[in-house]
Amino acid sequence: MIHEPTAPDSQPALDRRGHPADPCVMVICGGGGDLTKRKLIPALCNLARGRLLPEHFAVVAMARDPLTSQLFREKIAREIREHATTPVDPGLWDWLEKRLYYQASEFGDPAAYTQLKDLLARVDKEQGTPGSYLFYLATPPSFFSTIAANIGGAGLLNEEGSCYRRIVIEKPFGRDLESARALNRDLRRALGESQIYRIDHYLGKETVQNILIFRFANGIFEPIWNRRYIDHVQITVAEDLGVEQRGGYYEEAGALRDMVQNHMFQVLAFLAMEPPISFGAGAVRDEKAKILRAIQPFSPEEVLTRTVRGQYGEGAIGDRPVPAYRSEPKVTPDSSTETFVALKLFVDNWRWADVPFYLRTGKRLRTRATEIAIQFRRAPFVLFRGTAVGTVPPNQLIISIQPKEGISLRFEAKIPGPVVKMGEVDMDFAYDRYFGSTPSTGYETLLYDAMIADATLFQRDDMVEAGWSIVDPILDVWKALPPRSFPNYASGSWGPKEADDLISRDGRRWRRIEDDSRGRHRRDEDASRAV
Repeated sequence: MIHEPTAPDSQPALDRRGHPADPCVMVICGGGGDLTKRKLIPALCNLARGRLLPEHFAVVAMARDPLTSQLFREKIAREIREHATTPVDPGLWDWLEKRLYYQASEFGDPAAYTQLKDLLARVDKEQGTPGSYLFYLATPPSFFSTIAANIGGAGLLNEEGSCYRRIVIEKPFGRDLESARALNRDLRRALGESQIYRIDHYLGKETVQNILIFRFANGIFEPIWNRRYIDHVQITVAEDLGVEQRGGYYEEAGALRDMVQNHMFQVLAFLAMEPPISFGAGAVRDEKAKILRAIQPFSPEEVLTRTVRGQYGEGAIGDRPVPAYRSEPKVTPDSSTETFVALKLFVDNWRWADVPFYLRTGKRLRTRATEIAIQFRRAPFVLFRGTAVGTVPPNQLIISIQPKEGISLRFEAKIPGPVVKMGEVDMDFAYDRYFGSTPSTGYETLLYDAMIADATLFQRDDMVEAGWSIVDPILDVWKALPPRSFPNYASGSWGPKEADDLISRDGRRWRRIEDDSRGRHRRDEDASRAV
């Protein structure tokens, strides 16, 4: 099938019914790193197993290590056994291994890209690829502008005829609004916005993508998805791990930059956006951008009352003692970097006026869990006066993203007996029980989408800048007023007390995720025994 060049935010060139992508070469800048061996190559194996890669396909890894293509193939062949999500089929691996190439280069050397151009011409000839190239920048952010400029300078970003040239850029995309705008300007000097794919691996998760299907394919939910019926929304991204060996990176980033500005804002946008006119990339991204622009900016005073930051001290995860953040490798002993953030946001539009969105994320919390909790307004109590019912708890809809993927609706039911009593019950949907387990790295959908020019799950320049516009005022205040109480929460807890105060001032509380997880586990065991 001939690939038609796309206009900015046009419909994808292929539909989503399982067609292989068009022939192309994927060039991984930074192809010798962890991302390549742990995520990208295993994801390509999964796409090949699903028959979504084209027959005429190749991978060129570009990195500093002095390897040949043959040595690179041998290295990846050893690593894939450890990082593949399923046992690798020998025939499939033989097919992919023959399509792996390597070039040892310095990213800042313009001559390296002339060599790359020559190598790509040879790969096109050997593998039958037509000159369509997908460049994946798996490098530190400091190289993004340099690599894009050098690729463009070598003439490798010029689209001619049916050939496409695209760049996939990993996060972080800037470290504040000014640097994000500068990076956008640098990229637009080398290529058009329709050629840029800013990746957020969180959007590769099936449960995140399912938010759109859940909302817009089920007529019973969208009519109540508004301020009239929803009391508030909680988004939690909790990790029980510390920074591990990423202390150097985390000292520069912190939880606000690392998680909130990208991952959590993307989830919030899917959750709060208006129905798009189609699932085309332009329509979906237009509505997501509107939500980010509608989030009320923080004044300096509101930063003090509607944001919380924390840093973990020593403690225990389960029965295992763990050190404080300031004792982690590559972390300064008096670090003021936050490892926990809680925010109270408002989306200033007709649908969500006065509905608070509470966000929290942190490391070394009690359990690993990512979920959205939508709490509906309470039903009136008038009907139950004179009965044994003391209160009418609000209904909750829980969208679990990881580690357990599914959706749960919590509602009230009558407890059997002559006295009117109510109990909470859950209507649970679990992905693995209904659809089986599909081993995935989380990158398969994103790589496939980039190959078929579907930018729906990728960030546009205005979306990135809108996200930083929300975060920048918080960063400014936090920089001017360094924290005095760090560390302010113990490892294995649910974060600092100030986070509980943030939501309790509104007469609400954070959902007790660990209790719910244990309850589900017990119900699953009871169901197994009953069977």
